[in-house]
Amino acid sequence: MAELLRIENLHVAFPTDDGLVRAVDGVSLTLNEGETVAIVGESGSGKTVTGLSVMGLHKKGSAQLSGSIHLKVGDSSLDIVTATDEEIRLARGRAVAMIFQDPMSSLHPYYRIGNQLAEGYLVHNPGKKKEALKRAIEMLDLVGIAEPDQRAHEYPHQFSGGMRQRVMIAMALMNSPRVLIADEPTTALDVTVQAQILILLASLQKEFNMGILLITHDLGVVAQVADKVSVMYAGRIVEQGSADDVFYKPAAPYTLGLLKSVPRISTHGSERLKAIPGQPPSLINLPIGCAFEPRCEFSTYAASDICATERPDLLGISPTHLSRCHVAEATRDRLFEEELKEVR
Repeated sequence: MAELLRIENLHVAFPTDDGLVRAVDGVSLTLNEGETVAIVGESGSGKTVTGLSVMGLHKKGSAQLSGSIHLKVGDSSLDIVTATDEEIRLARGRAVAMIFQDPMSSLHPYYRIGNQLAEGYLVHNPGKKKEALKRAIEMLDLVGIAEPDQRAHEYPHQFSGGMRQRVMIAMALMNSPRVLIADEPTTALDVTVQAQILILLASLQKEFNMGILLITHDLGVVAQVADKVSVMYAGRIVEQGSADDVFYKPAAPYTLGLLKSVPRISTHGSERLKAIPGQPPSLINLPIGCAFEPRCEFSTYAASDICATERPDLLGISPTHLSRCHVAEATRDRLFEEELKEVR
């Protein structure tokens, strides 16, 4: 499979009156064609900031970026971090596109759906208004909206939540991008519509041979569609591997905490949700050691006070499975096995 996206040691920080917000801290990942890579974590972990970085949507005057984001554009590679605004504008929509989290706030309430879809096409194909509207209708039909000729002339408020999400997918695919970033594509949708959207994304991925970067906190969605998973906490990746590795052999305490906090049907009657204790740290004043240490139930199993004083490296458990934790791997395997019995 051809590599479409490679992020290496990405740092994104935002200067504020209170200090420097380190939203993304050393993130690295790759995405190949036909592959779905999920970025998982709590709100504020840096997932969306990573996605917006790939789109080149951070203002250079108000965001500090370093590292590299190599995006395949045609037969060449473009580093989004060092690229000019014009180079990014030409790549956006054609090489990479994004489905934003809230379709109602992403669609303009005063403009017809067809015109909003056509606008993105006209950026790369100026002057072709008839062709743009025809393409808009084709895309509405492709994403499963009935009577697309008529619906193209309607307004966002005339569409249900699920239909608006389909419109956002159609908008992202207007110029047939190779990389699609989906930011919480099923949030606020009921489970039936969720399933429809996931099935739609999977079918479109096969049709366009896209790579999908899925940003979500919903582990159920990740289990259904992801090939690889990066778990983020406080701007850092704490675990990275295949979906099977992360779900069946988690190696980071935070990943285990996420798995335990998923609601499930119990055979033993009603059970309380097992939430991760405490709150995520401030991104302005991160702990010196492991960012998860104040909330971690396993830190006492590490040597001395290393969890509170030294930042753990992202190390390989296998060639494709990485984890960030000071507790010895053998100790984690033993402790996690007991915990995982409750979630299987």
